[in-house]
Amino acid sequence: MTIRKNFNFNEETAKHLEEKAKREAKTQTQYLEELIEKDLREEKRAKRLEALDRLAGSLTGKIGDIDIKEARGDYLAEKYGY
Repeated sequence: MTIRKNFNFNEETAKHLEEKAKREAKTQTQYLEELIEKDLREEKRAKRLEALDRLAGSLTGKIGDIDIKEARGDYLAEKYGY
């Protein structure tokens, strides 16, 4: 399904759109659709990478400045007299 939209561009932008679409052998509509979809994919990818970076930080075995393995070892040593 397609929906008709009307946009107003300044002359220079309209000329650039026409030139870019011609160079890529696409209609102006196709060019804009692909550009928008590409931008949305890149935005989603950036969000996923940000989430992964946050998650990667949580997989270091540390909570703040505390090393989980070291804290567990200290706990076991104290509890069982290691």
